[in-house]
Amino acid sequence: MTIILIIIGLLVISYLLFTNFYPNFGGDIANEQKEVYQKSKQYKDGKFHNTKPVPKDLSFPETLKLAYTFFTTNVPNGRPKEDLKTKKVDSINIANYQGEARMFWFGHSSFLLQMDSKTILLDPMLGKVAAPHPLLGANRFNKEFPLAIEKLPAIDAVIFSHDHYDHLDYGTILKIKDKTKHFYVPLGLGTHLKKWGVHPDKITELDWWQNTVLDGLNLICTPAQHFSGRKFNTSQSTLWCSWVIKSKTENIYFSGDSGYATHFKEIGEQYGPFDLALMECGQYNQMWSDIHMMPEETAQAGLDVKAKKIMPIHWAGFKLALHAWTDPINRVQAKAQELNITLITPKLGEEIIVKDTTNNYPKWWEKY
Repeated sequence: MTIILIIIGLLVISYLLFTNFYPNFGGDIANEQKEVYQKSKQYKDGKFHNTKPVPKDLSFPETLKLAYTFFTTNVPNGRPKEDLKTKKVDSINIANYQGEARMFWFGHSSFLLQMDSKTILLDPMLGKVAAPHPLLGANRFNKEFPLAIEKLPAIDAVIFSHDHYDHLDYGTILKIKDKTKHFYVPLGLGTHLKKWGVHPDKITELDWWQNTVLDGLNLICTPAQHFSGRKFNTSQSTLWCSWVIKSKTENIYFSGDSGYATHFKEIGEQYGPFDLALMECGQYNQMWSDIHMMPEETAQAGLDVKAKKIMPIHWAGFKLALHAWTDPINRVQAKAQELNITLITPKLGEEIIVKDTTNNYPKWWEKY
């Protein structure tokens, strides 16, 4: 028994040292910030909450059981047979672009958006592994990006939906922070950015339904049904959200991560219709469907937000669930056809014109 207690004690000490001194974990919310967050309807008892009482807090044994299931289950076709190919983007073309709103997908939930002569990144996670340390996760599906992070031009804005490792990456922030004019984030997430050297004046934190203006572009922080946290003792310490990005001529919705709930209809009624909705579709399971939509719900959510067309995201990047890597796209395609909603499926790096009405995309994923 003494030996077991010593081992447990050493593990606890190792964890505390690792999380307190390894920079990837980010910052901790100060007491003064908690006082400010008390004004949010989402904040109580020292944590942010969804409108519905989800997700369920797992006990330690339940957490261990879930982890064991994840790491010991063999998933057929869980990864592509080879690295996904990306269409290359010319950095000069990006730097000098003045045309209509367009986007480039970098895989998973990461995008480069050019709109109203602004260059914007959405959830730019350009790291190799969605984990605090390379040994704690599997490599992403694509080794190369449409445009190397070092070749990105000046960035007008970076928008984040929440602080999980597959969306907010320490290494990426270090490479873009000095060329980024401003960061827009949900409440609390700025703490991580400040810890990593981003000046506070370059950070705007928003609560659900709050909005700000970037040189004529309206950025609205809207609800999502998810959670946050970069270590065990900081769960729910920062807010999660979706975003509406609206110019005089285009309207885009970015879902972030979310379970299916009534907020999609509320957003559609208040800010729709959308020219394009980027909708989470991947890393799901019935065990955690409250925080990650099933593919059929993704299509329905696209209808709810009144999207003229939807693009499934949060797939083709990382293996973070127990389904085949092509399961999300195949299932959402079938449901979108049933619901008669336009769905686009561009390759990584393929130009996406926001108001383009064509839908001529081959099933590129079948080659892998």
